[in-house]
Amino acid sequence: MLAPSGVGNMLALLASGRLIQRVDQRLLLAFGCALNAVSFFLMTNVSLGMDYWTLAVPRFVQGFGQGFVFVPLQTLALSTIRMERLSNATAAFNVVRNFGGSIGIALATTMLARRSQYHQAILTAHVDSWGAETADRLRQWTDHFLSHGADQFTAQRRGIAMLYRDTVEQAQVLAYGDVYLRLTVTFGAVVLLLPWMRRIRLEQTGPQASAGRVEGLPEPSPE
Repeated sequence: MLAPSGVGNMLALLASGRLIQRVDQRLLLAFGCALNAVSFFLMTNVSLGMDYWTLAVPRFVQGFGQGFVFVPLQTLALSTIRMERLSNATAAFNVVRNFGGSIGIALATTMLARRSQYHQAILTAHVDSWGAETADRLRQWTDHFLSHGADQFTAQRRGIAMLYRDTVEQAQVLAYGDVYLRLTVTFGAVVLLLPWMRRIRLEQTGPQASAGRVEGLPEPSPE
């Protein structure tokens, strides 16, 4: 299930590496963020009955978009740093990126847990023993466990446990949909901020440009 994301990321890194010197880095970054927004929007319709390709295609789009995020972002952040400070700047960039990623994971996990509790409370309010659908589902599970050798009491208790498991699974799926929707909005908002970033012209930061700034070299001898 995770393989399509890796394949898309590998292809995008190859493409973005070739385009980084020819295209405005802000456009590449906007393209990557837009692809991530599209992929998360596609995953908002996640369900327990979805097939492989329904989730594999958004994962591929997400991985492809990630490749157009990291390379332009690192270029915009580090390309204007002097060579003697590049090692420190790279370390600081990685620290900030890892710190931000940890905060994002923590926020997403917290949101997932809270939204799951919220949906579970809503769903359990509509599941009662007097409902026709609940009684029918409980009877199906009870008959299932009776056919596997359980007694009537044990089969009914197991059926209630399976109903609770179904409710928890549905609540978790709905929570994932909520988190994906918020991630869609987040990536869309990032795209709106990119015009305020300054474009980096890599032809001015290459070895030739650096050589032109070297001072204090002796003039070549006429001999």
